[in-house]
Amino acid sequence: MIFKRDKRKLYLPSLGIVNALGCNKGEVAENLFSGKSIGIVERKDLLFGGTVTVGEVTAELPKLDQGFSEFASRNIRLLLAAYEQISDDVDELIRRYGKHRIGVVLGSSTSGISEGELAVEEKLAQGQFPENYRYSQQEMGAVAEFLARYLDLQSVAITVSTACSSSGKAFASARNFIEADFCDAVIVGGVDTLCQLTINGFTALESVSSTLCNPFSRNRNGITIGEAAALFVLSKEPAEIQLCGVGESSDAYHISAPHPEGEGAELAIKAALQDAGIKAAEIDYVNLHGTATVKNDEMESRVIQRVFGDNTYCSSTKPFTGHTLGAAAATELGLCWLSLSKLNPQQLLPLHKWDGQSDVNLPSISLVDSPTRCKARYMMSNSFAFGGSNVSVIIGRA
Repeated sequence: MIFKRDKRKLYLPSLGIVNALGCNKGEVAENLFSGKSIGIVERKDLLFGGTVTVGEVTAELPKLDQGFSEFASRNIRLLLAAYEQISDDVDELIRRYGKHRIGVVLGSSTSGISEGELAVEEKLAQGQFPENYRYSQQEMGAVAEFLARYLDLQSVAITVSTACSSSGKAFASARNFIEADFCDAVIVGGVDTLCQLTINGFTALESVSSTLCNPFSRNRNGITIGEAAALFVLSKEPAEIQLCGVGESSDAYHISAPHPEGEGAELAIKAALQDAGIKAAEIDYVNLHGTATVKNDEMESRVIQRVFGDNTYCSSTKPFTGHTLGAAAATELGLCWLSLSKLNPQQLLPLHKWDGQSDVNLPSISLVDSPTRCKARYMMSNSFAFGGSNVSVIIGRA
């Protein structure tokens, strides 16, 4: 039996976003297009025996009702801060379609592990876990389960966890649920928060930058980790911004290193273009994965040059937000959404913030390293994860 897709036009009418750039769409857009990294800070409580630069959300986050104490974590509160920005649109969809027709598909890789870290510290010091600690706080599926229960939704609710591609792959699953007629609309996106596990884990891999990350520079020396939440409504109802294409691949070259020539990354990009029914030349801007690790930037610049040449505008926005891991794909797609929206009246492209020191070993690509205006129609966001889990998502003006 061959499953034939019922391919419909799907739209992204609303966005809720919180990260180191700000706590709502307006703040994030203002700081992004003016080139301000307001939430990049140094922390002494995350890296064992040292200080680390991270992208931090500094806003006060919503508190959880007592009835949801089993989910209590910074991760869930950050998710709720993003949800509150789209709540009116979700309420309208619930009235129109019913709670049984609204799904939830979210990406995450840390869940509430920071609460688990604090609980273990107390157990080691006091001999027992805190009274308010529940293992469910750090379960990977908690983010989707919480939001579905919080809204009393009765359709699908899943969490995708494929490392740094998680919230990009969530868009593929969300679209499939609508096309298969399980849902009429889906809340889709991702959330991840800072914790010792990821900071020290990436440090052990010698992948964390000693200062703010510096993508595609000859002086790059690793990532800056951040935290973020980004939630969209994905719906059949026409809106200004459309989900045009999603491409996925898995090259499985190495457990942590990307394929040197980016074979899997290129497959995902070309699959997204084919899915959108457009040519590479029609993409006006690419939000690069751009982690500022030596191997990722080598691979990605080669792929971008092969597919797009050196004329397509592109940038890595991770110096503004940090690498937000499971939330990165949705966060960076959110920055593309803001770029296409009315919150960007000057039609500026997201800047590529770096030291301007090119690496002669990398192919030439068109980095947006100065204020650039472009009346863009299509934008692409790429995310490439450990294990070769790759995703590319294209959105555009409807």
